[in-house]
Parts: sequence; C-alpha cells; structure tokens
Amino acid sequence: MQALVDQFLDYLSLERGLSENTRLAYGADLKAFLDYLQQCRISSVNDVRRPMVLDFLMDQKDRGLQANSIARRMVAVKVFFRYLQQEGLLRQNITESMETPRLWKILPDTLSVKEVERLLEAARKRGRHRLRDGAILETLYGTGLRISELAKLTLDDLHFDAGYLRCLGKGRKERVVPLGGAAAVALRAYLAEQRPWLARRDATERGLFLTTRGRPFSRKTLWRLIRNAARSAGLQKPVTPQTLRHSFASHLLANGAPLRVIQEMLGHSDIATTQIYTHVDSSRLKHIHSRFHPRA
Repeated sequence: MQALVDQFLDYLSLERGLSENTRLAYGADLKAFLDYLQQCRISSVNDVRRPMVLDFLMDQKDRGLQANSIARRMVAVKVFFRYLQQEGLLRQNITESMETPRLWKILPDTLSVKEVERLLEAARKRGRHRLRDGAILETLYGTGLRISELAKLTLDDLHFDAGYLRCLGKGRKERVVPLGGAAAVALRAYLAEQRPWLARRDATERGLFLTTRGRPFSRKTLWRLIRNAARSAGLQKPVTPQTLRHSFASHLLANGAPLRVIQEMLGHSDIATTQIYTHVDSSRLKHIHSRFHPRA
C-alpha cells in the first residue's frame, strides 16, 4: 500500500500543484493510517472496511492526538481513497459518506489581551536578542501572519510609510496586511540596532528576521522562540504561532472588526474558515444580543 500512497503524493505535487508542506502533511497522516492497518494485518486497500477507519481515528485519540489533528487525518484518508477510486484502484470507496464528527471541531486556543502583553513584555526582556524577539512577536500578533509567512518576509516586504507589509501566503497568493503602530516601532528598533549586526557576515541577505548565523529563521526555530518566550512570561497554557494568529483575529472581532476584513487579513479563501472566531468571543455575542434584541 505504500506504493499507492507514494503515487498519491506525487499526484498532489505534480498534477494538483500543492506545496511541499501539504505533501508532507498528507504523507505523515497516511503513514499513521498504514501503520495501523499493518497492525490489523490489512495488506490491501480493498480489504479496508468502514469500522477500521473509525477504529483508527479512536486509536489516534487514545494516543493523545488533538482533535484538529484527528480531523485532519480523516480528511487525508478520504482524499486518498477518492483518488484511488478515480484511478480505478478501489472497488468501493467506504469513506465517501463518512463525515468528520462535529465533536472534533474544536475552538482555536487564544490568549487574553493581558496574556499577550505579558508574552510581548517577556520577549522584550530575553537576552541580547530582545529587540529581534520582541519584533517577531509584535509582528505575529499585530498582523496575524502564519509562521511560514513570517519566516519568508524580506526587507522589501516592509512599507513603513504606507503602513503595511506584503506577504506570500498559501498557494503563493500575495496579500497586503496593515502594520500596526506597536509592530512598526518594534521593527524599526530591530532594523536600526540589531539586524545590521546579525547580517554582518552577508550584507546582501534580504531576509527580515535573522538568526545569530545571519540566516533567515526556519519555522521550527521560530516555534521554539515563541515557546520559550511563553515560558518566560509564566503562561500556563500552550502558546504556538497559531495561538497568536487566533488571538489577533479574536481581538479584532471583539473590537468590532467586520468578519470579511478579518478574512482578508488572515488570507482565508473561504469565509467559513474565518467564522470560527464568531464562536470564540461569546462575551461580544452576549453584548450584541442584550443591546439589540427586543426581549433581551
């Protein structure tokens, strides 16, 4: 079955034009599925039955996998089986009528405004690279960028005079995101006082955020930087780059920003993806209800 998975992954890259990151994600999810089938002594996709797929998902839950990761694995299996059916390699697609249970649709983790302030303050106090680290976190929270988008930023993407930055998102789609005052101040300080030293080995390097080796950050290194800042801030909840992105959107919504505007800034192609934030801010919904409903 591994040969079929490899064939499917090549199809995603060569024919569908999906990114390498997407290919890797599908590959990891399907590897877990094949490992489970091997334990069940299943050697052919045509021998897979619907209860086996459900048992696989429950097994992943028992292993401590988060709900969104379980739902993603379900999607990977469904897309894989649909491909096999289209290629005439599968007699019956037993996943066709299966849906991701609503139980697995979880709300995104967010930080309160005070927690964000503690995180940013901790980053600004962390060692000799505090200007850089503070600018990274201010930019993430101030723009809602994905961690991969932040890692790819260059000096040419900053437009201080116009008050925005330009980034390259999913599907290589370019978008413009407003650059808030606090983020702009932090970036200017970093660019003036620290980046020249970090870029001392290669003056031609155009990457915005640089490591001590003078190279752009990887996503993994950025993730670790954020985790360490959260620990320094004494935050008990897990903090990831996605947490800051979710907090950015939730705080915008709480202060009255239209959902369509938030969708554009986040780079969501579908408004349904952005609508999850309407479930996060229950206090705002209660306020609107009490203010406008005649029977409130």
